[in-house]
Amino acid sequence: MNPRKLIWQIFPANVLTLFLVTIALSWYGVVALQEFYLHDTESDLEARAQLAAPRIREFLRDHRHSELKEYCIQAGRSSGTRITVIAPDGAVVADSNEDPGAMENHGQRQEIVEAFRGNVGVSRRYSKTLQENLVYVALPLTGIGIERDRGMVDKRADAVLRVSVSVAALDVAMQRIKTRLFFGSVAVLVLAGLVNLFISRNITRPLEQMTGIAERFAAGDFSVRMLPKVKRRASLEVATLAAAMDRMAELLDEKIAAIVSQRNQLETVFSSMVEAVVAIDTEERVISLNQAAAELFGVERGAATGRIVQQVVRNVQLQQHISRTLAARESVVDEIILQGEGGERYLQTTVVLLGNGAGESVGVLVVMNDVTRIRRLENVRRDFVANVSHELRTPITSIRGYVETLLDGALDIREDAVRFLEIVLHQSERLATIIDDLLALSKIEDRTRRGAIPLATGPLLPVVEAAAQTCLLQAEQAGITLDIDCPPDLEVEMNATLLEQALVNLLVNGISYNRPGGRVGLSATPGGEGEEGKVKIVVRDDGIGIAREHLPRLFERFYRSDKARSRAQGGSGLGLAIVKHIAEAHEGSITADSIEGKGSEFVLTIKGQKAA
Repeated sequence: MNPRKLIWQIFPANVLTLFLVTIALSWYGVVALQEFYLHDTESDLEARAQLAAPRIREFLRDHRHSELKEYCIQAGRSSGTRITVIAPDGAVVADSNEDPGAMENHGQRQEIVEAFRGNVGVSRRYSKTLQENLVYVALPLTGIGIERDRGMVDKRADAVLRVSVSVAALDVAMQRIKTRLFFGSVAVLVLAGLVNLFISRNITRPLEQMTGIAERFAAGDFSVRMLPKVKRRASLEVATLAAAMDRMAELLDEKIAAIVSQRNQLETVFSSMVEAVVAIDTEERVISLNQAAAELFGVERGAATGRIVQQVVRNVQLQQHISRTLAARESVVDEIILQGEGGERYLQTTVVLLGNGAGESVGVLVVMNDVTRIRRLENVRRDFVANVSHELRTPITSIRGYVETLLDGALDIREDAVRFLEIVLHQSERLATIIDDLLALSKIEDRTRRGAIPLATGPLLPVVEAAAQTCLLQAEQAGITLDIDCPPDLEVEMNATLLEQALVNLLVNGISYNRPGGRVGLSATPGGEGEEGKVKIVVRDDGIGIAREHLPRLFERFYRSDKARSRAQGGSGLGLAIVKHIAEAHEGSITADSIEGKGSEFVLTIKGQKAA
């Protein structure tokens, strides 16, 4: 059953109450008025009987019955009253309206019986003789001296004088009164209903206004207040309620603002976390995840919410950890490997129970810290240690072997001794080169980290020419042609010594891995569209080239794409690593591209522009 509006609960109940009260009051008023009128009529009839009693008593005492009859008829007509005289035996002696001889015995009539007992008898009933309702008053008459029957010796009255009038006029008057009361009651009910409707509207209108404002409160709009709108017509209770609701709205507004502020702070912290965080409920559905997790799994934050974890995280190991934590209620710490487009990603993963404010478990919280870079650095470190150990061990082993050979007797054979010592010298020079390059690389890294490498803006051409001059002899010995193309108006922000070293390393690399009769070119040009304020230095050769799988690791320390040829050339394996760190010291970059069998191209990009 749908609830009704308050006005339709108050108004009909009040109207019904008014209707019932009006009906009750009207009925009571009619009955009281009728009773009053009848009682007044009875008193009037008794007074009339008292006036007529002396004469009638006289007629009865003198036995003048014919004169009594005439008197009753005349007195009855003149007063509009029916007068009846009854003897002690109940016979009618005289009557103003009928022939006494034709009338039945009245000895058992109620008012007659009461009158013969010495009291004034009163009765109201329907008269069969006149066929209408009458009011009877019977007055006992004494002192007449009428002889009585033996059965009536106990009666105190000698005769009874009864007077009566019709109440037909009373019925007509009462009908008119009832009609007036009816229309009056209808008018009062209509007027009272209108007044009650107005009062009910005044009671309910503030409540309706409060309901509308409360709905705005529920929608989150706390800019309006109830009390100013309902205060003019509201009762004290409603005004007090409105004030309480306004206070509640103020408190809610403050609480919600505080909650929103805290939520925004938590959301900011949650979104700004580098670690990927995922909250999962007991049904293994995603409650929420931060931006790092969304990027890690390649999903939209909004789309992931509510989905089962298997749809978001496609990693069996992580799914097993989540299920285990939910089932066993114990934390799991493990490192998992996530396959992605960029290759394998190593994630240090912690899965713990997620609780609510009451201490109940509502799911699990997964925190994943990407340690891929650390693992790769560890791999690089291991490779570096292995490579540097190998690079150092090779010349040391060679030196040791030839020295032992010399000590074992080869020193006596001059030709062998000289050849072995030359090899020892070469290996020692190679060892010195490796150590010098390691020290140079370490020094560049340290100075770059401390910002201790001074940079100055100057022309690029002198640096390019100095680098080419350094490599010219080696190029001529290898039968390689050097081509230089650098505009004289190019200026770059550089450390001339380090930049020259980087260019020398690139040129030497191009010469070492070329064929006799090949060419190595060095060119410098301003950056193109989107690279304003940059200068590109390109070293290109048409040598043996580098296989594409080696390009990502080409700038790692001691990494060799062709280990046999590299060692035969006497390189330390640190040249390109030094170039990379010099580029970073100049806030630039170095890239490589190569086609095996056709040559390689290295692009060094640093800050610079054409001179004004």
